Amino acid sequence: MPQPTTTDVHVDAPLTNLSVGFKNDASSFIADQVFPNVPVAKQTDKYFTYTQADFFRTDAQLRAPGTESAGSGYNLSTATYSCDVLALHKDIDDATRANADAPLDMNRDAVEFLTQHMLLKREIDWAATFFLAGAWGSNTDSTTKFDAASAITNIQDKIDTVEAGTGYRPNILVCGVTAFRDLKNNSDVLDRIKYTQQGTATEGLLASLLGVDKVLVARAVRNTANEGATASYSRVYETDSCLLVYSAPSPSLMHPSGGYTFSWSGYSGAQQGQRVSRFRMDHLRSDRIEMEMTYDQKVISSALGVFIQTVSVA
Repeated sequence: MPQPTTTDVHVDAPLTNLSVGFKNDASSFIADQVFPNVPVAKQTDKYFTYTQADFFRTDAQLRAPGTESAGSGYNLSTATYSCDVLALHKDIDDATRANADAPLDMNRDAVEFLTQHMLLKREIDWAATFFLAGAWGSNTDSTTKFDAASAITNIQDKIDTVEAGTGYRPNILVCGVTAFRDLKNNSDVLDRIKYTQQGTATEGLLASLLGVDKVLVARAVRNTANEGATASYSRVYETDSCLLVYSAPSPSLMHPSGGYTFSWSGYSGAQQGQRVSRFRMDHLRSDRIEMEMTYDQKVISSALGVFIQTVSVA
C-alpha cells in the first residue's frame, strides 16, 4: 500500500459553504397573508360592531309639506379581543459557543430555529380558527368537486351568493395542497388557459379566472411527535378543503372583514406583536435568545366566508 494514504494527508473538517437543515419555506406560511393585521395598544379591549341589517334597508319616505322627515337609526354593540403572549427560548452556553466550528453561527441558528417554531404555532392557530367548517356558521359546502367541469362556475356562484347576502365579494381563496392540485388540473381550467402564454395554472392565473385578488396554497408541514420520539409529519391544513372569504384591504372604520389578526403592538418593543430578545443568563453561563408573539386571530363576520370541504373525488 502506498504511503502516506489519503487519510494521512487530510483531516476532515466541516465545510464552510454548506450545511443541511430542514424547515418550512417562508411561502408555506399563509397566516399573515389573508386577513389584515390590527395593531392594538392594549392586550385586551373592545371594538364596535354595527348591525348589518340596519344598513341594508331603506326607511326613506315621501315627505309632505310642513311635516317632519321620517326617522331611523342603527344598532351598535361591542365585541372583544384578547392577545395571548406566546414565547420560546434557546440557550447558548459559553462552552458550546466557544467550541463551534464554521459555518455555524449560534445566534443566527437560534433565531432561525425559534422563528420556525413561532411561525408554525401561528399557522396551527390560524388553521384551527379559520380553516374549518364550524368557523363560518352555515356557510359550509361539501358538494363542490374540483374534478367537475363546473368547478369554476360553482366557486363564482358562491362569490355571488356571499355578495348577495353581505354586499361584499370574497376576494381570497385559500386552498389545501390537494385542492389546489385538483383545481389547477380541472378540465375547464386547462381549457381556458391552453392558449395563454403561460399555459400553466399558477396561483395568479387561477385568481384571474375566479375573479379574486389572490389564491393562496397552505403548504405548511408539522411534526406532531414529542422531542426524541419518532417524527410524525403531516400538513397543518386540511389538504382537501378551501376557504373562500372576503378580507378587507386594511383595517378601517365601518368596514367589515371575514377576519382580523389583532397584535399587541403596545407590548414593550414588539413589532406587529413580535419581538426577539437576547440577554445573559449568567447563572447558567449562557446567552438566552427568546422570541415572543402576541396575537388574537378572530372571525369577525362568518357571513363573509364559505368553507368548501372534500373537493376531490377519491
